[in-house]
Amino acid sequence: MNIITMLTQDEEYNFVPETKIKKMTKFYSLLFVVSCVFGINAQTTSDSTKAKTPTPSAKWYERIQIRGYGQVRYNGLLQTNENLECEQCDKSWGGENDFFLRRLRIIFYGQVNPRVYFYVQPDFASTPSSSVLHFGQLRDAYFDVGLDDKNEFRFRIGQSKVPYGFENMQSSQNRLPLDRADPTNSGLSNERDLGVFFYWAPADKRKLFSRLVKENLKGSGDYGVIGLGVYNGQTANRPEKNDSKHIVGRVSYPFEYKNQIFEFGVQAYKGQFTLLSSSDGVSVNPDKLYKDERIGATAIIYPKPFGVFAEYNVGVGPEFDKFSNAITEQKLKGGYVTAVYKIDFNGQCLMPFTRFQYYDGGKKHELDARSYEMKELEIGAEWQPSKNFELVVMYTMSSRRFEDAVNPTNYQRGNLLRIQAQVNF
Repeated sequence: MNIITMLTQDEEYNFVPETKIKKMTKFYSLLFVVSCVFGINAQTTSDSTKAKTPTPSAKWYERIQIRGYGQVRYNGLLQTNENLECEQCDKSWGGENDFFLRRLRIIFYGQVNPRVYFYVQPDFASTPSSSVLHFGQLRDAYFDVGLDDKNEFRFRIGQSKVPYGFENMQSSQNRLPLDRADPTNSGLSNERDLGVFFYWAPADKRKLFSRLVKENLKGSGDYGVIGLGVYNGQTANRPEKNDSKHIVGRVSYPFEYKNQIFEFGVQAYKGQFTLLSSSDGVSVNPDKLYKDERIGATAIIYPKPFGVFAEYNVGVGPEFDKFSNAITEQKLKGGYVTAVYKIDFNGQCLMPFTRFQYYDGGKKHELDARSYEMKELEIGAEWQPSKNFELVVMYTMSSRRFEDAVNPTNYQRGNLLRIQAQVNF
C-alpha cells in the first residue's frame, strides 16, 4: 500500500495490539523505503550552491548564529463582547484585556558541518493559561542531516514543525493575521511534535523558498517539495500516550510565471490521539483513543503586489457532543482565504490584508475536545518602517460557538480591535 493511500484511506485502524516485531518492522520499513528512494548521491556542485561550511579553525561562536523576535499585543480596544474568546489563538482575548507579551523568542542555529545543521528555539513568553503568563518553553530543538552535497535530501530529527499546511509552517514572525487560522491549526497545537521527518527539494527550489522569506513575500520557509514523517502525535512538549505513531505527508511546489510566484500543495496526516482532558460525567472511549486524520489543499499567489493565501481541509477527530454528553469521533471541515496587497515606498512596506475563515469541528487539545463552529472576518494592515520593527492593526469580527460539558450552550459574537508591535533582531 503506498503512502498516499495510507494517508487518505477512510477505513478504521485495526486496534488489535501488534507484536513488537511487527511494529518495528513497519517503522524501519518506512525509513528503508525513504532511504532507498531518495538517498541517492548528487553530483559535485560549485561552492555557490553548497551549504556554507565553517572553516576548520572557526571558533564556536563563528559556527553558531543568534536571532529572534518579540511581540507585544493589546486586544482591548473597541471590544464588544468580553465573553468572546479563542483559547488556541491568543489567551489575552476576552475578559479584562491588558497589554500582553505574545512572544519572546531567541533562536540559536548554525551549519556546524557541511551536512549537519542545528536549530534551537525557546520561547520566554509561553502562556499555559489566561492567568499564568511568561513561562519559558522549548519550541524547536532539531538537527538536519543531509544525504548529499547540496543537502537536497535531508532528515530532520527532534522537535520541529509537522509538515501539514502552509500557514502552520509559516513563522509567526512573517504571518500577516495575528493568529493562525482555526481550520488548519486546530489539528496541531503549537504546530510541532517530536519525530523524524524527511525533506527533499532541488537546489533551485530551496533558493526560491529562501527568497520568498527574504524578500518579505510571506513565505513559509524551506520544508521541501516533498515532506514525509513519523511523529508522536500528542503535540509538542507532551509525552506520547499510546503505541501508535502519526504519519504525515506533504507535497508543495512553488514556481514562477512571468512576474508572479505561485505555490500549490496537498498534505495529509493520520494516527490515533489520546484525549488530554475531560469533565466529570462525560462519556469517553475506554482507552481515550480517537481517530485523528486530515487531508488538505493549499493554493498561494505571492504578493507581487497582489497576493492570495488559501487552504481547506477535512477530516475526522474527537469532538464533544452535548446531546449525548459524550466525546465521539466526528467529521470536521474548514478553511480560510487571505487577500493582501504589498506597497513598497521610501524603504518602508505597507501590506493591507483581509482574511475570512470558517471551521466546523472539534479541537482535540482543549477540554472535552471542545466543539466549534466559527466564522470570522479580519481586516487589517502591517506596516514595516524598517526590517527591525513591524506594527499590525487588525479589526476582528467573529461569530463562535464553542461548547463543552461545562458550557454546553455557548454562542458568542463580537468585534474587537487588535494591535501588535513586533521587533526583529
